[in-house]
Amino acid sequence: MTAEHMVTTSVKRSLLVGLTALALASLYALSLLSAVDYDVTLFTAFGEEAAETRQYAEERLGEVFLRPHQGHDGKFFFVQANDPLLLEPEENAAVLDRPIYRSQRMLYPLIAGAGGLLSPDVVVWALLLVNLLAMGAGSWAVAHVAMAMGGSPWWGLAFVLNVGLVIEMNIDGAGIVSAAAAFGAVALLLKGRSAMAIVLLLLAVLAREAMLIAAVGSAWWLWRRDQRTEAVAAIAVPLSGIALWAIYLRWRIDWDVGVSQVEEIGFPFRGFLEAIESWMRSPADLAAGAAMIILFVLYVRRALLYRRLVGIAFLGFVALGLVFSKQVWLSYFDITRAVAPLITAFVLMVFLERPSSEATEPAHVHP
Repeated sequence: MTAEHMVTTSVKRSLLVGLTALALASLYALSLLSAVDYDVTLFTAFGEEAAETRQYAEERLGEVFLRPHQGHDGKFFFVQANDPLLLEPEENAAVLDRPIYRSQRMLYPLIAGAGGLLSPDVVVWALLLVNLLAMGAGSWAVAHVAMAMGGSPWWGLAFVLNVGLVIEMNIDGAGIVSAAAAFGAVALLLKGRSAMAIVLLLLAVLAREAMLIAAVGSAWWLWRRDQRTEAVAAIAVPLSGIALWAIYLRWRIDWDVGVSQVEEIGFPFRGFLEAIESWMRSPADLAAGAAMIILFVLYVRRALLYRRLVGIAFLGFVALGLVFSKQVWLSYFDITRAVAPLITAFVLMVFLERPSSEATEPAHVHP
């Protein structure tokens, strides 16, 4: 078999994995929609008690499906997608509970709203469609990572079957787009295509600022391989991107709104410890919390033992998890999606990772 034929075969196999993931995600979405007479606002997760976003949606869409209490993230991304460039912040961004925090995550609503060109009744469908496509793209990227590690491309389904990302799809969250871009960057770095990988790291960070973790991890991996210029760029480009956007959004909207913009971060271990009492009343949350702690310990061990890119790129999520507030640790619903990239990366490390010369001789390996 020629090298060209092998490349063609791997592309076809990874594409099949991506299409399968897209089909699985679509079937799941259709099953949920069929139960609510195909009301796509189910995914946008407007809340019964969230008066401002509820009124905002009903003025543009009519009656919408309402989740209990405050709803979830999708309601804010719907608002952002109607004005992703903050051209009319008094009408749109003013509805956001934490406008700076929400607006920092701009890529997903920018794509779903086509830069603000789509009408609200199209946007609400586009939010779901973008996440479905991202499920396929992310699985396609993970398939390439799996093959680079010597495994079957079907391990790419570890992306679409990731419980944290499934929850993100259920509430029109931005985590799927961010994770897909980050795993795409990992796949490209393993192929020696660092320039395009850095672009994807930038996109990942613009979808979710916490994905700077992947940029730092990738930079460290590149540095160990004596790719110093690429290593610096892997941090500098994403960091510059979110810094410029942060300056722009503070110019466009009033950032001093009298509320804390970040509620998810606190003192190390405090959020975890404060959540334990509540876990005692919820077996599912207790199991998820315990599983996450075990995952963190095992992940650090394997990542530092083998020092392969897929482990190092997302290692920082362990440190981030330790400073998450009680708000994040309280429920499996939130903690699994907050560290979702770790789950997929850990699956690959457990089933595919083996000791290699890359772990001990990075300086001699070049793309």
